[in-house]
Amino acid sequence: QVFLVESRGGSVQAGGSLRLSCAASGRTFSIDTMGWFRQTPGKEREFVGCVRWKSGTAVYADSIEGRFTISRDNAKNLVFLQMNSLEPEDTAVYYCAVAEKYYCRDFTKYDYWGQGTQVTVSS
Repeated sequence: QVFLVESRGGSVQAGGSLRLSCAASGRTFSIDTMGWFRQTPGKEREFVGCVRWKSGTAVYADSIEGRFTISRDNAKNLVFLQMNSLEPEDTAVYYCAVAEKYYCRDFTKYDYWGQGTQVTVSS
């Protein structure tokens, strides 16, 4: 099993930045992909981006439009989501997740999830 703990989110004004981190522990050797998703009440969990654990190759949702960057520190079992130029529409609970096979965009294929952290962007 892989355990995921996300950093605290926060509240920022539109145009601001936040960085989330996600710490993995347990069977980290089984990680193929780490993903970031977000969810607002009444909506399905939305893909934000993912990163291949070994190569570091990242894929992003079109809606992010180059504003977000995912990176990872394999030695410390950490993955980061740097969010710039935040918009009110980015307000959501953000989740990190682990897939033991490469699926990336499909949240139903992920095996382990963090607890979620709230990000609020005010206009």
